[in-house]
Amino acid sequence: MTGAERSHHRQAWAARGALVAAALAAVLPLLYGGLTGVLLLAVGVVGLALTAVALWWVLSRRGVARIAAAVLAVAAPVGVIVLFAGAHLLLVLLASAALWCGAVASGRYALRTTGLRRIRVKEYRTPPPERPFLLLNPRSGGGKVEKFGVREKAESLGAEVVLLDPEQHQDVEALARAAVADGADLLGVAGGDGTQALVAAVAAEHGLPFLVISAGTRNHFAMDLGLDRDDPAACLDALTDGVELRVDLGFADDRPFVNNASFGVYGAVVQSPGYRDSKVGTALELLPDLLSRERGPRLTVRAGATTFADPQAVLVSNNPYRTDDPLGFGRRERLNSGTLGVLALKVDSAVDAAELLLDPQPQGFGKLTAPEVVIEADEPTLEVGLDGEAITLRAPVRCRVVRRALRVRVPRERPGVPDLPPRMDWRRLRKLAAAVSRTAVPARHSRSRPS
Repeated sequence: MTGAERSHHRQAWAARGALVAAALAAVLPLLYGGLTGVLLLAVGVVGLALTAVALWWVLSRRGVARIAAAVLAVAAPVGVIVLFAGAHLLLVLLASAALWCGAVASGRYALRTTGLRRIRVKEYRTPPPERPFLLLNPRSGGGKVEKFGVREKAESLGAEVVLLDPEQHQDVEALARAAVADGADLLGVAGGDGTQALVAAVAAEHGLPFLVISAGTRNHFAMDLGLDRDDPAACLDALTDGVELRVDLGFADDRPFVNNASFGVYGAVVQSPGYRDSKVGTALELLPDLLSRERGPRLTVRAGATTFADPQAVLVSNNPYRTDDPLGFGRRERLNSGTLGVLALKVDSAVDAAELLLDPQPQGFGKLTAPEVVIEADEPTLEVGLDGEAITLRAPVRCRVVRRALRVRVPRERPGVPDLPPRMDWRRLRKLAAAVSRTAVPARHSRSRPS
């Protein structure tokens, strides 16, 4: 037996193990609990529905109703656990959960060599920059620039550094353009994603490489690039030992974004003056009016032939986010597909909230991809959260993506490059489980190819 045949043999048995473990996870409560097990499973489903309903009321109500809903949101799952324990089925439930985890782990192992893994972005080797120009926000991320000595390291590597003044507004786009006019051959930013996007657009316009320094609070763009978010100074290694990636750049009308543009609920919440100081408190104060549509415009999303009417929240992302797997949730598998991801949410009642949790394909949740998306409204302007920054645009807003417009220079060694697990594809697992030879996995697709 050749090495490839042994690999496919292990793969087939892993797929069979995943299917058996999943089946046992489903029937174990029934085997041990009989009719009681069936009833308790039904109670568990009802408990999930009640939890979803309670959370909806927490977000859409105020005062005593919100407090009562919060109590119900905690009591519902706790009550289900108590019922299982009273019927001596809690250990069975835990064993069922463990079997399910084993099924997923075994299934992922089986799928890892089937060509379903993440496509890696092609890296381009280019000479180091001679006149890099960096903008550093000293307040970003709670003072990471100073904490990690970003300025000192950048200057030691020959970069021209401008430290932004936290006491006054500075036009970072104008500063970047002035640096280009002065001969800069690389633009970089240590700051939030909103600031990153503005400078990235200038770099893309002039065909210059762009350096991301992960000194922001969250830095989702840096995360999807695989950069080290725990040590922003490590990003500066790209100046001496770096490679370039060609990634997409999104635009809402003429405003650039590297991550996403949010319309509806989030777009309105970030406009509040108190949002920066109290995100949760501000959201809880505004959400009841926004979710009940007493405030804010009514939106319509148009993407090609698809229309999603009247959602409360819309997220348009520079390349689609992964939403079908908890281990990859909120990550983008690619940054160069040339498509926008669109997530739209419409929840008008507690029933809709329960459906959102229990239905695999709820009517109130829209997900699609398109190169261009238009957000229409019944009001002349739209409040938008653009990479977390609050702006206002005239309706309708046209979102588009410019494919591979941005040359991002990153360190050659990036510890944050994710090896995202393949999507769980049960139909594919059944085929692998039934396979007896190499034909289950075409040889030419056994490896993922760079793009």
